[in-house]
Formats: sequence, C-alpha cells, structure tokens
Amino acid sequence: MPVNDPVIAEQEPAADFTIDQKWDRYTAGEHAIWTTLYERQMGVLKGRAAPEHFAGLDMLNLNEGGIPDFRRVNEKLEKLTGWTVVTVPGLIPEKDFYEHLANRRFVSGRFIRDGETLDYLPEPDIFHDVFGHVPLLTQPVFADYMQAYGKGGLRSLEFDAIKHMARLYWYTVEFGLINTPEGRRIYGAGIVSSRTESIFSLEGKSPNRLHFDLERIMQTDYRYDDFQQSYFVIDSYEELMEATYADFAPIYESLPGRPEYKPSDLLDTDRVYSRGTQDYARKGGLLGDAEPV
Repeated sequence: MPVNDPVIAEQEPAADFTIDQKWDRYTAGEHAIWTTLYERQMGVLKGRAAPEHFAGLDMLNLNEGGIPDFRRVNEKLEKLTGWTVVTVPGLIPEKDFYEHLANRRFVSGRFIRDGETLDYLPEPDIFHDVFGHVPLLTQPVFADYMQAYGKGGLRSLEFDAIKHMARLYWYTVEFGLINTPEGRRIYGAGIVSSRTESIFSLEGKSPNRLHFDLERIMQTDYRYDDFQQSYFVIDSYEELMEATYADFAPIYESLPGRPEYKPSDLLDTDRVYSRGTQDYARKGGLLGDAEPV
C-alpha cells in the first residue's frame, strides 16, 4: 500500500477491504500521469494488443483523458457484463480477492505511480488495473472466465493450491498471448500496461512461446520481478473458459505428486510456437530495456 497517499491512509476499509475511490481528490498531476501513460501505450499497442482490448477501451470511454471515475465506468460495465470495479487500498488476502471475482467485482488500487517510475513498479497501480484489466471485462466470454477463475480460486483454498491458481492467473490474465487472424496479439494486463514488455513478449528472441495447457501452467513457476521467460498462447477466450469451467478438485489432488517446472523449461509435450534463446534471463535481465533480445 502506498503509505504516502493521504486519501488511502484516512479511510478504514470495509470488511471486504473496499474503500471509496474519492475521484475528486486526484490531483492534476496524477491525472496527467494517467494521460501520459495512456497515450504512450496506445502508440506501442497498435498492431500488438488484441482487438477486444481496444474495443473495451472505447466502450468504457477510458480514452477521455485523466484517471477514470469508477462510478461512470461501472454504469457502462455493469450493463455490458454485470461486472463492477471496486477500489482497495493495496494487495488484499487471496480469499477476499477470489470472492470479489466470483461475484463479478474487479479490485483496483486507487493510487497511480509517480512520474519517475513510469515503466516499472512492484505493486500494481490504477493504470495497470484499469487500463490493463478492465477493457476485457466488457467481453462476455472473458468476463465469464474471470468469474469462473474466482470460483476456482475459492475451491483451491480447500486443497492448499493457491500457488497453482496464482500461476494460472499469471500466465493468462496477466501475461497471456492470443492467436488472431491478424497474427499473435497481447491480452494479458501485465503486458498491455507495460511499454517494454509489449515489445519483448511478441518480438523478443529470448522467451519461449508455448500453447496454453492448464495443468502444465499450474506446474510452472514464473518471474514476478522481470520479463517472463515463457509466454502461453491461447487460440480463443472460449478455450480459456472451457478449461476453467471444469472441477479442479482432481487436479488439485494430483498436483503435490507432480514435478515443478522452471519458467524457462521446455517439455516434449509442449506445443512450441518459438523456442527462446533465454539470453535476456541468462544475462541477468535489464527490466526496462525495450530491445527485443
């Protein structure tokens, strides 16, 4: 939680960790940072992001300039897919996070990064949460997938399988790629909201690009502090939904006896789109270097 945000500090979160956005308390400088990030990303994402992302931005009028007011966003979003965006002070417990998703509530931080850390921050801010995640919630199939993920996450608590569900979220919702008639595109919010990883994930020679495999992903660790060493690709959002709609209990029960894979591992059973050199990770990573290596 950004302790230097007085709007957050002065609020006592509700039992579900939500707080008021207090949109009128954002400063002109904070609105300017959003606009800078938005305009810069729109330039980078042309020909790289999934068309559904651009459609969602338009449907929710996220292109009006400045930090969006969730009251206005929710008027449109709820009519489209029954989702709303709620504000939280920072990272919240897994159970509460899953409960929000299972009830079609997407949690967003209130704070926005400062002008000195436009390219990277360790905790997601409102630009990542709203620009990155919310547009796809306008799409019925993806909206259903997110709710199903929340329900699956709640079930995972019974089997001590939180880390496996975190991996699924990471490699799909945050860092997923999708095949489209126009070519491979980005749909994951962690990439969409990052200028440098938008280039690296699609054009870099370093990472592997593999086809989506639910159980394989659940057995695969990930990089939380740098560009990914492997990206998983789906053919459609329906593919995600079909995989997630199943009862995960048998998978959860079998996972403790299965091998754990490193982020760079390639298996004989993988459907490989591109075998990465892994040069970026081998050199220690640069985090912010936009050159495709």
